[in-house]
Amino acid sequence: MHKYRTHTCAELNRGQTDETVRLSGWVHRIRDHGGVLFVDLRDHYGITQVLADPDSEVFTDVEQLKAEFVICIEGEVRLRDPELVNSKISTGEIEVFIRKLEILGAAEDLPLPVFGEPDYPEETRLKYRFIDLRRQSLHDRIVLRSKVISWIRNRMESQGFMDFQTPILTASSPEGARDFLVPSRLHPGNFYALPQAPQQFKQLIMIAGFDRYFQISPCFRDEDPRADRSPGEFYQLDVEMSFATQEDVFREIEPVMRGVFEEFGGGKPVTKEFPQITYREAMLTYGTDKPDLRNPIKMQIVSEHFKESGFRIFANLLKVKGNEIRAIPAPGGGSRRFCDRMNSFAQGEGLPGMGYIFWRVEDGKVVGAGPLANNIGTDRTEAIRQQLGLDAGDSAFFLGGKPSGFVHVAAKARDVMANELNLIDRDRFELCWIKDFPLFERDEETGELDFSHNPFSMPQGELEALENNDPLAVLGYQYDIVCNGVELSSGAVRNHKLEILYKVFEIVGYDKDFVDTNFSGMVNAFRYGAPPHAGIAPGIDRIIMLLTNQENIREVILFPLNQRAEDLMLGAPSVPTNEALRDLGLRVVKK
Repeated sequence: MHKYRTHTCAELNRGQTDETVRLSGWVHRIRDHGGVLFVDLRDHYGITQVLADPDSEVFTDVEQLKAEFVICIEGEVRLRDPELVNSKISTGEIEVFIRKLEILGAAEDLPLPVFGEPDYPEETRLKYRFIDLRRQSLHDRIVLRSKVISWIRNRMESQGFMDFQTPILTASSPEGARDFLVPSRLHPGNFYALPQAPQQFKQLIMIAGFDRYFQISPCFRDEDPRADRSPGEFYQLDVEMSFATQEDVFREIEPVMRGVFEEFGGGKPVTKEFPQITYREAMLTYGTDKPDLRNPIKMQIVSEHFKESGFRIFANLLKVKGNEIRAIPAPGGGSRRFCDRMNSFAQGEGLPGMGYIFWRVEDGKVVGAGPLANNIGTDRTEAIRQQLGLDAGDSAFFLGGKPSGFVHVAAKARDVMANELNLIDRDRFELCWIKDFPLFERDEETGELDFSHNPFSMPQGELEALENNDPLAVLGYQYDIVCNGVELSSGAVRNHKLEILYKVFEIVGYDKDFVDTNFSGMVNAFRYGAPPHAGIAPGIDRIIMLLTNQENIREVILFPLNQRAEDLMLGAPSVPTNEALRDLGLRVVKK
């Protein structure tokens, strides 16, 4: 017989009745029923009920047990009485009568309970994460994470991708966030950088002649934390393909992303074919490039209905080039009380308010009501209703001016309306591609051109577009995957031609020497035969968040940092010793 166990705590059933078995695990819960001690014994796999009565030789020892003691028991498997069967666990038909007991690891009083999973302060949970991880819900999420990653690896390999590992100690990358720097002992005064992403390496893998690469890669960015982004590090499915177009990436990655949600999403419906939505369309229709397509509300431009209308605020706005009026339809929101709440919401977001119209039946006709409807008249109000496809009992809200000034509020308002009106089907996964991002944007403060997204993407139209078109009209072969309003990944067709790379940087004011100096590795590689290549990098942490319906990314990471980027369990970051600093030729200067 094995020293610690013949079975796990999830294996025993009526087929082992009367057998002598050995189990090991943690004391999950102890109950005293009329002098008989029942212990729920827990391991990684499940729970088995074990017991001892006063006639047992180990009864006194069982009395000494406390929650989370690690024990090994030996005993006989018995069937439970029919009325005592526990259908909630796999071992619920049996129990084990303890004959021998060994305490493998005693436990002090717990800083947080494992049984029952009450809500506990996050700082306590992170400091004692090894205990927190024993709680079933968190334990299950981490197990799911492992299964998802394993599934993804198998799927990528089945599609011809090869798993390569890229360096952790490297040079600064052009990703745009702050680097974590690692001082070099052998080269005093010089520093490595932890990779913000394997971007340059995966492109170099393509230039080296490999065709399809993937990696579940760690990425390190010295950024402020937020609910969907872990401070310090995160993991992504890093992918790159040679001789690939944007459509090739879509064709290879879409079944992987759809498959993982179908496999692990608990049977919830998943988008069969991902809609391809342009950035321009997304910003117009949803007010964001991360739209939640479970929300059916779509915004529309309604400027023509307000030109030279009796509503002077909008009529005057439309005299300024670049201004427009957008409508947010609210099916079922046709009450003055709802309209007033939404108007207050807009004021809370820093706007003067939102104009609104709500429709009702009067004398057998659907008519618009509210101050805005009174100002623009019956015909314009009816034209708006027809354009938006609304009816009695519905409403619409209006925002005007330069879209960049109100679109963020419009996006929030769309979500608030859908939530209040119960328009969102939350039991589904709606995925889409967002594509055709602008390559450049103008800084509103300085008026200077800058990169809008990734400067290393191939511009649509290539060099000809850069030389002949307005830079603000140039689009990149850039794309995101969005699921339920969460950005899962960014990707792009890479710019592999030096003359285009130099031109892209020239447009925003950087000369050839800047590019050669700051991106020497890539520039050098492009000189020796670079194939067209493209890639993408879906975030593993965010995928698990969606699958487990969690709002905080720390709930799906094994050992996360807190919001101040601290490891409370091991005490990082910490002050180095003077000897360590001397070896590195460093000294710490306090602010």
